[in-house]
Amino acid sequence: MAQQSTETDWVSRFADEVIAEAERRAPGKVTSGASAPGIVVASGLSPSGPIHLGNLREVMTPHLVADEIRRRGHACVHILSWDDYDRYRKVPAGIDPSWEEHIGKPLTAVPAPPGSTHANWADHFRAAMEEALAELGVTYRGVSQTAQYTSGAYREQVLHAMKHRNEIDAVLDRYRTKDKATGKPKKQQQKPDAALEAAELEAAEGSGAATEDDGSAGGAGYYPYKPYCTVCNKDFTKVIGYDDATTDLTYECVACGHSETVALREFDHGKLVWKVDWPMRWAYEGVVFEPSGVDHSSPGSSFVVGGQIVREVFGGEQPIGPMYAFVGISGMAKMSSSKGGVPTPGDALQIMEAPLLRWLYARRKPNQSFKIAFDQEIQRLYDEWDKLVAKVADGTAQPADAAAYARAIGTAAGELPRTPRPLPYRTLASVVDITGGHDEQTLRILSELDPEHPVASLDETRPRLDKAEHWITTQVPADQRTVVRSEPDAELLASLDDQSRGALRLLLDGLDDHWSLDGLTTLVYGVPKVQAGLTPEAKPTPELKVAQRAFFALLYNLLVGRDTGPRLPTLLLAVGADRVRALLGG
Repeated sequence: MAQQSTETDWVSRFADEVIAEAERRAPGKVTSGASAPGIVVASGLSPSGPIHLGNLREVMTPHLVADEIRRRGHACVHILSWDDYDRYRKVPAGIDPSWEEHIGKPLTAVPAPPGSTHANWADHFRAAMEEALAELGVTYRGVSQTAQYTSGAYREQVLHAMKHRNEIDAVLDRYRTKDKATGKPKKQQQKPDAALEAAELEAAEGSGAATEDDGSAGGAGYYPYKPYCTVCNKDFTKVIGYDDATTDLTYECVACGHSETVALREFDHGKLVWKVDWPMRWAYEGVVFEPSGVDHSSPGSSFVVGGQIVREVFGGEQPIGPMYAFVGISGMAKMSSSKGGVPTPGDALQIMEAPLLRWLYARRKPNQSFKIAFDQEIQRLYDEWDKLVAKVADGTAQPADAAAYARAIGTAAGELPRTPRPLPYRTLASVVDITGGHDEQTLRILSELDPEHPVASLDETRPRLDKAEHWITTQVPADQRTVVRSEPDAELLASLDDQSRGALRLLLDGLDDHWSLDGLTTLVYGVPKVQAGLTPEAKPTPELKVAQRAFFALLYNLLVGRDTGPRLPTLLLAVGADRVRALLGG
């Protein structure tokens, strides 16, 4: 895709800002081509449980910006930090309660869920996300924080933070709502950062972001470093002394009673508390762009405090950091991975193609919330997507819509796989619903949709067909599935008046000449028009619409035993002409 103007879409505007900021930081070093290291954008994910579709926005936002920067010919690396050295906080729903014994350990030291083939808890949940990101075409450099800390990669940064612990404490104290010594509320609290809008504060209320552990709970002075106990491997530890000259650190473990003194210059079994760890990484990696959720943008939370710590302590700069809004699911409340049972990107990719899922994130600004449909709304989303595809093809799409489409179907590295013959999702869903996924019957019906251009193989309709089938079998309740009658409803047929019998006769007489999706659409909508003395092409009046609805309800009851069902033209094709005649008394 050619370079977008700054007026095209939000991705282009952020790319402009990031390139300008990178140039300001290192004039003349924003290189073209693939030369390293390039502009750095970042994401962070904690594999503490299922990584859900809300978390995906943490990755998709910088991914789209990084991809735009690459499209313009600049080198750009997207660092995805796996926060797998975080503590295991709670046992998610559905996991054996015995896993409670691992609370306080690093996620990489916790056994994987029962039945998993992965080495530990973090690897199990990371693997599912990595698979989804590959299908979505997201390229990144994954960084394990366990590997970084235990290898000593951050050793100098840890020692630097400990040396400047008083300065860090002073920054944090500006935002603490409780007195550090007494634990009681402060009489005069620091005013919120003026840059935060009232709407952001309201959205952040109750998020818990401002109460994250900042290292002040030890009771023996402030220390921004939290050791994992070398005996029980848990972080129920308190640092009770530190010598700047020797780097000797003394801690005691509340969980098992162990205490020891270690040389921090050689000790790699702990990590900086989150509010110090994050800005340390910004400086260490030179991050120019990293978004954050609204819960990280409230007064006293990680992003706000981190901006001051990175400058005042680590001599670095805070990234451009747009706040992103939450992502919901049709019919579900705001997602929380700690509660379990929330849909993941992998779940979404079982029912929708990767370009559609990418499009949902690309078309909305980061501060705009949106929902991902797992219910009937997915059919409308696909209709909207197919209309956009047609507009792009004939050149009538708006620039921002065309840009979102281009970002959805591929990246700077190339286009994503697509369905060769993308039939309407609702049609495919209806067909597999009726056939129960029987390939031969499905191919028969699909080949009759457009007799002049028949589908020759189901492979032409994949993967969309497979996504629709998975949606029908896993997301549509049994009482909403379509079951075609095995025998005619003799009682209903016998009770019909002359008007209804005449309508059925008009339909049956026209089947052979209208046996295609378009033909049957004209026929079923035209029968009530003909009965009213109009032509099949006549525009419907309010009275005619009432007659059409009554006719449709009659057909549904005779074919599937209820008032509604799949679109009638699709249903008729699926049932087959001979069976339609039998069930309609013809």
